Amino acid sequence: MAVACVLAAFVIGLFGFVYWKADQYLIARSDQMIGNQLAFIAGLRGELRLGAINDHLKEDSRGVQYGGLFGVDGHKLVGNLERLPPDLRIDDSAQSISVERTAPAGAETHVIRAIARRLADGDVLVIGREVDETREVSHVVAQALALGLLPALCLCLLAGAWLSLRAQKRVEEVNQRVQRIIAGDLRERLPQRDGDEPFARLTVIVNGMLDEMETMIHALAGVGNDIAHDLRTPLTRARLTLERGRTTAATLEQLQLVADKAISNIDQSLAIVTALLRLAEIENSRRSAAFGTVELHDMLREIFDIYEPIAENKSIKLHVGLLQHLSVYGDRDLLFEAFANLVDNAIKFTPEGGRVSIELMRVDNETIVRVSDTGPGINHQERDAVLRRFYRSDKIRNTPGMGLGLNLVAAIVKLHNFKLAIYPGPGGRLEIICPDHRSG
Repeated sequence: MAVACVLAAFVIGLFGFVYWKADQYLIARSDQMIGNQLAFIAGLRGELRLGAINDHLKEDSRGVQYGGLFGVDGHKLVGNLERLPPDLRIDDSAQSISVERTAPAGAETHVIRAIARRLADGDVLVIGREVDETREVSHVVAQALALGLLPALCLCLLAGAWLSLRAQKRVEEVNQRVQRIIAGDLRERLPQRDGDEPFARLTVIVNGMLDEMETMIHALAGVGNDIAHDLRTPLTRARLTLERGRTTAATLEQLQLVADKAISNIDQSLAIVTALLRLAEIENSRRSAAFGTVELHDMLREIFDIYEPIAENKSIKLHVGLLQHLSVYGDRDLLFEAFANLVDNAIKFTPEGGRVSIELMRVDNETIVRVSDTGPGINHQERDAVLRRFYRSDKIRNTPGMGLGLNLVAAIVKLHNFKLAIYPGPGGRLEIICPDHRSG
């Protein structure tokens, strides 16, 4: 209804403008005709002028022409005007005035456009015309408006009703699907149609959000079991150690050994809890107050200095290639933790006599930190699995660890809007790709 009213107002305004322009054009054309006729008659002399006025009025079959010649004292010499209009300015442009005309039925009053000019002999010549075309135009415009506006309004209302029902149907369909999602059917998605309309784009975004939520919910469903499984082992060991020590330990040294083993298992459980809390803190963080320019060259050199003695103890050669001084925008502490995790994993899973490399490079407007090793690597099937919490490959089942390192790295990378690339073996190769930072 609102759109229909706006359309009606616009159409009425448009027709009014057309009428106004047509009226202005007809008046201007009539003024030009009046001026030409007056100039022609004024150029004649004596009887010729009188005859021209009479001929001009006799040829007027429509009865719209006016003319009159008045003497110096104002009396009528010839024409169909009863008297010289008192409000008609002489020797001026065309004006709209009210005049009396001689007709068979008597004197008639009309509003006309007229021009008056004083001639050389003192007489006043008046030529006028009734601009009746404007009334005809107004009648035609009113008819067109009446005949055209009503169908247009009906069509507008029908189109509006159709669009409203169509939108209401789509919204109702979305509501039904949302209700099923709320009821627990996580596989349900919003109806998606091809096209580039806003509703279709919104559907794609919401379905993508639902995909991510389903993945997260399924992941959370398994996290509880994983936490219980990983905490049960060290806690069970601690309990068995204490139970056996209570019954078998006979000396203070034996009790201390039992206590040390129990503390070690409890520390392992606390380490798992601490790592999980750290992950939750990173994943839920939306703050960027600690973000700033991070010099990767200095950071990686610091990591190299920390892990070089650890690599030497395993007879592993730790190589660092820092040929460029590059920087990124991020949280230095978190990035240090991520890169240190990658180096720590590489050294941990590389056999003795192997090699671990840390490289810093610039490729296609992206800063890349690459950590590679000569260990067993990650096969193609495990590339996604290694990013899950507590995942440990069968090849490294006997290696100490909690299965949270790469998950922690992935959380830090996601927080910075970086990318983590894992390349399949042989040999491990992981890259953190840092696109150029764009402010705003």
